[in-house]
Amino acid sequence: MANVGLPGTSGFIGEFLTLVGIFKVNTWVATVAATGVILSAAYALWLYRRVVLGDLLKESLRSIADMTRRERAIFAPLVVMTLLLGVYPALITDIIGPSVAALVSNHQTALLDSGMSVQIAQH
Repeated sequence: MANVGLPGTSGFIGEFLTLVGIFKVNTWVATVAATGVILSAAYALWLYRRVVLGDLLKESLRSIADMTRRERAIFAPLVVMTLLLGVYPALITDIIGPSVAALVSNHQTALLDSGMSVQIAQH
């Protein structure tokens, strides 16, 4: 469900932060991106329903069992981290924040040095 950006999952936080950042720069692009997010979520849910909840057409697939204990043990940390980062994304954003700030600062300095900032500010 993190794939479709379900609130409370890491996918939602990623999409939300991206859309907020785009909205600050250009509302039309943010609108198109939000529409794309909605359409991709609808498609992913439609595909999930067909694949997971659909009828088994091949008889050989009927003998496949559910996940074993080992597979659940491997899968559990992934589920926990997906939910943890969806509820408390500061675990990652605090770590990457300084490097992102430095990257943005360097980018703005490069724009100022090249004279591009005047052109960007006019649009």
